[in-house]
Amino acid sequence: MKQELALGESNVNLAALIGSRICHDLISPIGAISNGLELLDMAGAMRGPELELISGSVGNAGARIRFFRIAYGEAGDQTLGSSEVSELLDALGQAGRLKAHWRPTTAKPRQEVRLAFLALQCCETAMPLGGHVEIEYDNGHWSVTGTADKLTIDPDLWRGLTSKTAPARITPALVQFALLPEAAAAAGRRLRVDTTSTRIAIRF
Repeated sequence: MKQELALGESNVNLAALIGSRICHDLISPIGAISNGLELLDMAGAMRGPELELISGSVGNAGARIRFFRIAYGEAGDQTLGSSEVSELLDALGQAGRLKAHWRPTTAKPRQEVRLAFLALQCCETAMPLGGHVEIEYDNGHWSVTGTADKLTIDPDLWRGLTSKTAPARITPALVQFALLPEAAAAAGRRLRVDTTSTRIAIRF
């Protein structure tokens, strides 16, 4: 179905359409590079650590594009299966210090997975040295909980998730903090944030 934006719709919808367009245009060439590397490997034309480095980088880029497509793209009425999301997060974790664990066992609406992914990115900013994030669903309620030996939390930034009276300066690296509250409101969800010295939880 063609996705259109009517005048007067919220910024979150415009951001989603932009995200969908960018991811759509990037996923095909990345997939073509991956296929080309597989053909080179099968033909024996290129082997060794160089191929492994390129292949790993392309695989990570593809996983990140798929992640961004869900987090920043148009949600629609689709659902995403548990195995699909788990495999995506596992692929992302192979190239970084952050390990995310998807606990829901049944398919979930893409709109709700999108919120979970944005919350995951918020947690990631607080864990520069890496850590673990548990994404759980129980009786209609989501929790995204990050744990690490050390957290770096900007109080104004995190307060902005739940309070319109505490705006924070948003840089490109922190755009998830601006989008998550709007996306949650559009989905009829209310965000709650709890923090300790080693744990941070976002619930909705």
